[in-house]
Parts: sequence; structure tokens; C-alpha cells
Amino acid sequence: MIDLKTHIRSGATLILLAFSLSALHAQDEAIARKEIEDHREKQQKEFKDKKGSPLLPADRRKFKGLKYYPIDLKYRVNAKFVRTENMPLFKMKTTTERLPEYVKYGEVHFSIDSQAFKLEVYQNPEIMKRPGYEDYLFIPFTDLTNGHETYEVGRYLEFRIPKTEDVIVDFNQCYNPYCSYSPRFSCPIPPAPNQLSIAIPAGEKKFKTTH
Repeated sequence: MIDLKTHIRSGATLILLAFSLSALHAQDEAIARKEIEDHREKQQKEFKDKKGSPLLPADRRKFKGLKYYPIDLKYRVNAKFVRTENMPLFKMKTTTERLPEYVKYGEVHFSIDSQAFKLEVYQNPEIMKRPGYEDYLFIPFTDLTNGHETYEVGRYLEFRIPKTEDVIVDFNQCYNPYCSYSPRFSCPIPPAPNQLSIAIPAGEKKFKTTH
């Protein structure tokens, strides 16, 4: 039989464990928010840079910042990465007549509001030849916000070849293709398998109400 002192010690241990887990969760959230904020700050700086900005000169001169949804960690999801081997190259449609070649590298499987989803992950053989992009992957997607609060063509997520099957997909870091800022760019259109049947109110919003 457990005596009263043992019961009290056990209860105190459980309280301490719950407090520690809560503190760890808060720390993880703070790290995640900092990562998202850093991503947005870096993006803003690139848009202000005259040499690398995708903005038209008139838009860059009056640029005051990109538009984002408030950070919502509900849309920073734990996912499973599934590698797909020996897939053939295919030509991905773009907003122009350009047809760059991609290969389906894998899939990410996740859930939002108890609904299961998956997105295909692509690799471009030409991009991976660039220094620093050897492990670069790409997730273009559409969702039910497109054409309303977000760019009608869709949005993108950057991804890197993961070391484990457990990955994080953070829609707070999704961004608009360059063709949303200027017609001089040609941008991949998300393939049909990556058309999500849910609204993702996270990440970057439409740059202009009309383009």
C-alpha cells in the first residue's frame, strides 16, 4: 500500500513534469515564431534590394512591406515524408509557355483539423546543380484562399531533403511566386495533386488586390 508521503511525492512529481512539459512547449513555440519572423524579415530585405527585388521599379520605390496572415502555429504541422524512388521527369506547366523539368521526389503527409492531406514534393535537376541548392526541394500548392486573400495561381514552400521521415511543414512560411509581382517572371503552376481542398490562412497574402 502506498503511504501518504509517497502519494504526495508522486503528485508533486507529476505537477513538476507537467510544468516542465508546458515550459518546453512554450519554448518550442517561441523558437517557431522566431524562425517565421526571421523568414519574413529576410524576405522583406530582399524585396527592398534594388539588385535582387522581383518588384517593378514603381512598386519597389513605394514598397512598405509584404502582407502576411498573423502567425498561426496551427498551420505549422508535423508531417511524414515518404520518398518516391525512380520517378520520371515531367514538364511542369508555368504562367508562360516555359516548361521546366521536375521530378516527384516524395510526399509529405499531414493532418489539419483531423483531416488528412498530402502534398507532392518536387526537385528540379537544374536548380540542384547550383551551389547551396544540392538538397533543395519545392512544394507548390493551391488552397481555398487563392483568388481571394492570396495569389490566384497558388503559393510555394521551400523544402530540403530531410534526414528523417518526421518533418515540419510550416505554411506560415509559404510565399508568392515572383510572377505575382511582375509579368516578366515565369512561374510553375501547382500540379493537380497539390490542390488542397481546405483554406490555409497562413503565410503570405496577395501583394495587390488587382494585378
